Amino acid sequence: MEDLDLEKLLHAYRQGDLDSLGLIVDRTRKPLFRFIYGMVGDVHAAEDVFQDVWLRAVKNLHTYKSDRLLSWLYRIARNRVIDLSRKRKPDTSLQQPVGVHGRGDADGTGLEAFVASNKAGPDRGMGDRELGERIRAAVETLPLEQKEVFLMRTEAELPFKEIADIQGVSINTALARMQYALRRLREQLAEDHHNLPKPGRAS
Repeated sequence: MEDLDLEKLLHAYRQGDLDSLGLIVDRTRKPLFRFIYGMVGDVHAAEDVFQDVWLRAVKNLHTYKSDRLLSWLYRIARNRVIDLSRKRKPDTSLQQPVGVHGRGDADGTGLEAFVASNKAGPDRGMGDRELGERIRAAVETLPLEQKEVFLMRTEAELPFKEIADIQGVSINTALARMQYALRRLREQLAEDHHNLPKPGRAS
């Protein structure tokens, strides 16, 4: 349904409704930015990439003929992140707020909120922060292709078929990369492995 809504908004934009583009940006902001931030590890660099993705997207909307706008945006973002990774080594900080212009969500949460455990109790805040830091550090050690699959699956909740299309590989390769990523993360986070996301079905 969300993809259908995005396509309707895109159609309206192409028909001259400029406000529709702003709605598209708003609806894709969180998952797209979270993926970019997860890849570059720096909120300011992620903001630059996010804005660059949309500049490139707007310039090339006339060539877009798919029916999965968000996947198309991820493909652009992935290429920009690869370009950026060739030029710099990002600094990482889980405590930096997640959001455009350096702002987090309404409660000011950072990336650790998105990878936090499900533990309850009075120490949950500290436990979540520490777990988030450990997961973030472990994710940074993943090979690029595995890191991409992990973030696209866990942050953006993309189906493996779309992940495979974005990476230009078979769905079996995408699934294998997720399995390798989870195996490596569980080895590094042996005490916390029950809090890691499951690979899920190849949907």
